[in-house]
Amino acid sequence: MIEPLPLEFLEEIVGYKFKEKKYILTALTHSSYINEAKAHGIKSKDNERMEFLGDSVLSIVVTDYLFRNCRSMDEGGLTRMRAAIVCEDSLAEKAATIKLGEFMLMGHGEVINDGRNRKSIIADAFEAVIAAIYIDGGIVEASKFLLPFVVENVNLLKKKTCEDFKSLLQRFAQQSHEEVLEYEMVEESGPPHERQYTFNVKLNNNIVGVGAGRSKRQAEQNAAFEALKLFDALPEE
Repeated sequence: MIEPLPLEFLEEIVGYKFKEKKYILTALTHSSYINEAKAHGIKSKDNERMEFLGDSVLSIVVTDYLFRNCRSMDEGGLTRMRAAIVCEDSLAEKAATIKLGEFMLMGHGEVINDGRNRKSIIADAFEAVIAAIYIDGGIVEASKFLLPFVVENVNLLKKKTCEDFKSLLQRFAQQSHEEVLEYEMVEESGPPHERQYTFNVKLNNNIVGVGAGRSKRQAEQNAAFEALKLFDALPEE
């Protein structure tokens, strides 16, 4: 078996010292390690159950941050941003920056096949580490670990979406010079302080998306998003 880097290094990187090392050891144990460990008389558990818990802790921390700090964003926008933050690529990128794979207990075959850098493995391990911190130190410590990651991703996503869905849809429609794109408000409801608007977006007089929001701009953006989704023209996260 190929030995990983010492846990003390990881504790320094994540900014948390474990009271019970067993939690972080389990979080860093890939399923490929289990059989090899048995052959050496070592009893061990893999990190799959902790990954399950970490996924939920991550979701609540991200959701809470977005709810409190993105007050002008509607439910659809919040959902899309959360999905982008917790996706495998995002988690794997963060795991790679802290060299998480180098700390993992992993079978020899997995190691020589570059398992320490495989996105699915290190993204899952990142969620398991979240769970380990949560079990050992509670939600406050888990949040301390996660918030810099969440804030960084929110800021990146905001920059990325400066080019909005309406602009993306406009460019998509302009691929053919004969396409005519227009937005139409179909409903305005609610009291003055809680106005709700609904817009259709039409392509050549055919409705291709419907969106609602607390402002006309937001409703148009959501309608454009639905149209892009219909045409499978959304940019990859």
